[in-house]
Amino acid sequence: MRLLALIAAVSVAVVSVAACAARSKKTTSPTGGESGCPLFTPDDAWNADVSGRAVNTTWTNQINALLGAVNIHPDFGARYGIPINVVPASQPAVPITFDKYGDESDPGPYPFPGPGTVKVEGTSDPAKCDGDCHVIAVQQGSCMLYEAWACHYGSSGWICGTGAKWDLKRKSTGQRPDDWTSADAGGLPIYAGLARYEEVMAGEITHAIRFTLPCTAPDRVLPATHRAGHCAGPNSPPMGIRVRLKANYDIGSYGPVAQKFLRAFKKYGLILADNGGSRSTFYFQSEDHPSWPREINDLKKVPVSAFEAVEP
Repeated sequence: MRLLALIAAVSVAVVSVAACAARSKKTTSPTGGESGCPLFTPDDAWNADVSGRAVNTTWTNQINALLGAVNIHPDFGARYGIPINVVPASQPAVPITFDKYGDESDPGPYPFPGPGTVKVEGTSDPAKCDGDCHVIAVQQGSCMLYEAWACHYGSSGWICGTGAKWDLKRKSTGQRPDDWTSADAGGLPIYAGLARYEEVMAGEITHAIRFTLPCTAPDRVLPATHRAGHCAGPNSPPMGIRVRLKANYDIGSYGPVAQKFLRAFKKYGLILADNGGSRSTFYFQSEDHPSWPREINDLKKVPVSAFEAVEP
């Protein structure tokens, strides 16, 4: 009898542990992987499952009218992807000067690496900036995210156009004042919306991806906190809208890596984060990584018409 009771008790304990683990899996936000930090909280907008949200017909029609019959375009690789600097807790913070939007920037210092080791978007020479030149640093331990735009390393240290800090352990919405920009035009964290090589190779993308359009209205919706529109036409959606791949879009002909993106597009969607590209372009972004497979190019076959905008 005692043996049976012991077996029963052990069984209950095992079931309890398994149930606890299952609950934990459901409520844990995705991690940055490389840094060991969470990607904001589980209820953050970037982690929201939007597969059941109602369609916003107005925004859907605006995007289709703005772009016409074009396909989406992945911004990947050394020329277009945005690199991520994962720095240790011991990384020293250094002064940083903001020369464009200093009044909307979180003041330094920032734990940016020096010119010999730092990764800057679009250039191998930190002293030169010809483009967006984003610098993104995730600090281990504190799980603080530091992002800056239009950066170059000068004689006095880092000089950037604007900068923002984010606590990856907290919900992203509300961390910065309304109407402030960030390193992204929409006032959003760039890192949260990048497809990262490690997560894709590990199995799935569990958050929304950032995307850009050539034109947005002078308006915004959450999670965007900044309006950067310069287009007054009727076919210009507001900054911050979210689109998802239609549930009935057949992904069976795509390779396994491409399918991971397409499943994420259906479940988490993409968030409009910036103005970018030339006329009639729908770009979505990843981290710059040398090992992205050529299969990523299959995603260029997906038409914009396969997407629909959803309610915030």
